[in-house]
Amino acid sequence: MGALSHLRIVEIGSAAATGYCARLFADFGADVQKIEPPEGDPLRRTAPLTPQGHSAWFAFLNFNKSSVVLDKSDAARLREMIADCDILLDGRGIAAANCPDIDLAAIKRDNPGLIHLDLAWFGDRGPYADFAATDSTIRALTGLVKLVGPEQGPPMHAPDFQTGILGGLWGFIAAASSVLGRMQDGRGRQSHLSLFEASIAVTEYIMFEAFQRGDIMRRIGVNRFWPTFPVGIYETKQGWLGVTTVTPAQWRAFCEMLGLNELRDDPTLVMGVDRLQRVAEIEGKILPKLKQRTAQEWFTEGLKRKIPIVPVPEISDLIADEEKRARGAIVPITVGDETGFSAGTMQRLTATPPLRGGRVPDIGEQQVARAAVPRAPLPKLAATNRLPLEGIRVVDFSMGWAGPICTRTLADLGADVIKIEATQYPDWWRGVDRRPAYVLEQMYEKSVRYCIMNRNKRGITLDLTRPKGLALAKRLLADADLVVDNYSVEVLPKLGLGYDVLSKINPKLVMMSMSAFGAGSVDRDCRAYGSTLEQGSGLPSVVGDPGGPPVMSHTAFGDAVGGLNGAAAVLTALIHAGLTGQGQFIDLAQIECMMPFAAPWIVAHSTSGKPPAKYGNRHPDFVPHGCFRCDGDDNWIVVAVSDDAMWPKLARLLGRDDWASSEALKTAAGRRAIEAEIEAAITAWTSERDPDAAMTALQSAGVASGVARLPIDLLKDPQLHARGFIQEVDRAFIGKHPQPSMPFREGDAPFAIRSVPPTLGEHNREILSGMLGLSDAELEELTRDGIIGTEMLMEEQLVKEKKRAAG
Repeated sequence: MGALSHLRIVEIGSAAATGYCARLFADFGADVQKIEPPEGDPLRRTAPLTPQGHSAWFAFLNFNKSSVVLDKSDAARLREMIADCDILLDGRGIAAANCPDIDLAAIKRDNPGLIHLDLAWFGDRGPYADFAATDSTIRALTGLVKLVGPEQGPPMHAPDFQTGILGGLWGFIAAASSVLGRMQDGRGRQSHLSLFEASIAVTEYIMFEAFQRGDIMRRIGVNRFWPTFPVGIYETKQGWLGVTTVTPAQWRAFCEMLGLNELRDDPTLVMGVDRLQRVAEIEGKILPKLKQRTAQEWFTEGLKRKIPIVPVPEISDLIADEEKRARGAIVPITVGDETGFSAGTMQRLTATPPLRGGRVPDIGEQQVARAAVPRAPLPKLAATNRLPLEGIRVVDFSMGWAGPICTRTLADLGADVIKIEATQYPDWWRGVDRRPAYVLEQMYEKSVRYCIMNRNKRGITLDLTRPKGLALAKRLLADADLVVDNYSVEVLPKLGLGYDVLSKINPKLVMMSMSAFGAGSVDRDCRAYGSTLEQGSGLPSVVGDPGGPPVMSHTAFGDAVGGLNGAAAVLTALIHAGLTGQGQFIDLAQIECMMPFAAPWIVAHSTSGKPPAKYGNRHPDFVPHGCFRCDGDDNWIVVAVSDDAMWPKLARLLGRDDWASSEALKTAAGRRAIEAEIEAAITAWTSERDPDAAMTALQSAGVASGVARLPIDLLKDPQLHARGFIQEVDRAFIGKHPQPSMPFREGDAPFAIRSVPPTLGEHNREILSGMLGLSDAELEELTRDGIIGTEMLMEEQLVKEKKRAAG
């Protein structure tokens, strides 16, 4: 039985985000009824297509669901279905798709336990609320386009399908956390999700770094990103290689591997920021060397030297990857009478695993019913405004970005998250500099990026390498619901905190390991950053110009995506644990979490055998579609005619009434014949206008468009301010600083920031004394022995510690 097979779900409207959210429920056994008009969901006609004309994108979003055809007159039937379901996933704010009208307020009065998720491009208020939008215009506005591509432009953006994945993950988090809340208080919750805000998860850390450092980020070329170099994709003798060198040790090892000792020994090239000043010179030396061996040979060599490098796969490589099939990252699907493969579910619960693939329903097709699971009776309705995850305790061993955004999300929703660091090894997002000046000035307490990932948590320090520290950790874990770590896979087991040990102490415990490649992977020892995860996901192979190299679309895309998948995974496991009392281990591989972004091409290629077409900034369905220069230095706007009714509006704005009335140009296929001429006319119009003025004029005419913003621009974005998305907190060492909200809310206001991010060891006394009952004398002894503390150790102190430990 699936972990969620007791849930009934109805999906209405036509939105990729609700579609993906619903599929995540279906993967774990929920009964999902997708409501479609007689002509089918419009997404059934979205490119890329299989040889028989099925949408590969629709296929990825909808296997394991049933389809119910209702026309506008079938309101009574729809009302009956919603009244009898647990969760209503409502995409009408994106596209209603001829859905019957219903009185939701009346249904909710009769079914107070109904969980309702609705979504819109921008939310229900603010200056962008009525904007026309597409995947690409949203990503332009969230800072995900402008930093990618050639230095002189235009910025280069990935094909569509990203907002649907990010929105679907956030939607699942909202709905699944509501299920957990309902198990305690019987109350159905309504969540309103903004797809614009959902996409900010990927750029928020750069946005807030900009708050601290100022306006320093620019587009610096294809596969190049400030402040690290080299981080990108490079050609080898055979295949492409993803490279990331962050630490001085990684740079030295990379130079040694290539036999470039003069670069290794150059004291002016120690840091990535320094190397960025000499890109042409360095690439002139490393590019010829990389072409001497294959990507796979370099990868093998890099593993020995602990360098984060990875072969960049083609879509065909992903499909042929035996390990990915064995793990369920690639699964078989059937669409019509075609068979192929798709990206599976990346939330790899080991005791209640997801279904391995499935069938995409034809219009009106009910899938073979799985054995019905009795629905758990709801508790008596409590008249309370409790947060959905109140009462859930999380022990958080994670650091950096991916793990902390997972646990921050749980904390925002009311879980009690206890973050465990050590004075010897604090969270690396506090900084890894151990020189006296950095430590004595407590710079490790002044990192904004650490702060935005760790609000609403409590923090303690424990040296887990010492018996007393380990014993205290086990006492905390004995009463916890969840433990999360994103270390290398062997770290906690070596310390004696593996799932085999902890499950005996606490059978209801859910434990998630968030490693780069997965606990059972042959590549489990490969070092990885968020950039490595994107490089290895297949996505770069479909980004960029036809005939061009694979293109990375972000500096660290994989971190936030891994974190959101982690949150979704633990919520599923916690629902199961709440029903059965059984915990389990979750083996999350962050590199797999990036594969859904390449999913449509996996489906299309596996059914056709043809490599994916690359469109650059054009689009397979929308004509015109692109990124166009505006007035001023490096100003750009994305414009997309996303349906044929939008075309005459744009044509008239451009002063081309002849185009607006032309029969030949009424369809995208007809406009394709003069696409370059249309693009030239748009460029002539936009290049005379300020980007915001151009967006206002285009949107007033009803044309989808979005300014290509830098992440720093989001700090003053009028839509985010109108929605209260940016909250301000006042914390020791930093003072007042902005924080992002979650992209969904239950009422008018976002979920509140209830407590500021903890300083190092801030809650040692509160937790060790208050929860575990330690005396003052015991706390003093722990402090004296260096097992707990509130100050980061300097390099020389760390050396002494290591000598003492070696004994």
